[in-house]
Amino acid sequence: MKVFYLTKKVYDECKNRKMKIFIGFLMLFALNSCGKKSGGEPAVQTKSLLSISDITLPRNPFQTIDFQFTVTVENLSDKEIKVDYATVNGTANSNDYTQKTGTLTIPANQRNATISIPVRGDSLREEDKTFFVQLSNPVNASLKGAGKGTGTILCQDGTYLPVDNAGYSTASNLPGMTLIWNEEFDGKTLDNASWNYETGGGGWGNNELEFYTNSPKNSFVTKGGYLVIEARKEVMGSNNYTSARLQTKGKKEFTYGRMDIRAKLPKGQGIWPAIWMLGSNISTTPWPASGEIDIMELLGHQPAKVYGTMHWGNVGGASTHIGGDYTLNTGNFSDKFHVFTIIRDADKIEWYVDDIKFYTGNISEVTGNNPFDKPFFFILNVAVGGNWPGNPDNNTVFPQRMIVDYIRVFQ
Repeated sequence: MKVFYLTKKVYDECKNRKMKIFIGFLMLFALNSCGKKSGGEPAVQTKSLLSISDITLPRNPFQTIDFQFTVTVENLSDKEIKVDYATVNGTANSNDYTQKTGTLTIPANQRNATISIPVRGDSLREEDKTFFVQLSNPVNASLKGAGKGTGTILCQDGTYLPVDNAGYSTASNLPGMTLIWNEEFDGKTLDNASWNYETGGGGWGNNELEFYTNSPKNSFVTKGGYLVIEARKEVMGSNNYTSARLQTKGKKEFTYGRMDIRAKLPKGQGIWPAIWMLGSNISTTPWPASGEIDIMELLGHQPAKVYGTMHWGNVGGASTHIGGDYTLNTGNFSDKFHVFTIIRDADKIEWYVDDIKFYTGNISEVTGNNPFDKPFFFILNVAVGGNWPGNPDNNTVFPQRMIVDYIRVFQ
């Protein structure tokens, strides 16, 4: 009996062990069968996903360009994929681009396909605009995320800025005087026979924050005969702002006479537009000995007030200056055009706004060497920040523009 019992026990244990091994083989076979087809390829294909790109391009001033949105297939499909699409307005509308709807077909095993949306040409300088391409109803695929691509049309670099010409104006012919030079900005570009660009950063001796460029982003001539100088909040080198500084050194220089400049001015904390002159001998007789005449300066946080100043001094020394200011009774200098005038002769310099005299600087007050009996050249610029106006704050809006209608010199 004892021998039989041991034999049965061993038999049962062997039988259980065989069953366990058999079941293990069955499980392993089942796993392999589910995971592989014949030939080693996956038996179950992962669902294909569709995504669509974003596009950002500058608008062409003259012709239509295509925004090519790329639809990408993640996890290639061995079946043809179809997906509907439709454009959706954002800040851009049918005046800016061609609205489209349709169905995109992507052949089997193809990774990418494109949807082309025509964007109309325009030279208008305005805020950037956006529109969207929305995917829907995919066949043999699913959408990844929202399935929406954003088209951004860069419009801020256009060279046409509509200008309201309202404001004060002076005559192009004055009794007893001859117009010896005038700049009406009637061409398509700035006249290189009269103007130079000064470029660079470095603070310009006043801890200013802008980098001056020769780019049409910062200065351009627009329809109607206006020069636009634009300060922008954008990084250039180590500077966080860009602007333009134009001058006539070596090309247009004047001593005595009447000089009229019609302009509309920018505003805002840290914005510092100026229409001014420097002595033409500054290369050999450094400032302040060469002299400076500020026809107009404005501090952006005081948009109704302008300053007129004359500077002089010894080479390498401090500047001595005298001057005055003028404040509008209503409104500010960004509302409409005003005419800023100086009249120079051997005895004095007079400052005017809209033919109203507000200051006279007598040459008899100039101590030491008198630089004001020599030719000076014009400078037009919009500075950002600096010792005098302070820096922009969170309330300062960009871009800011000084728009100049004309410069006229009479003798």
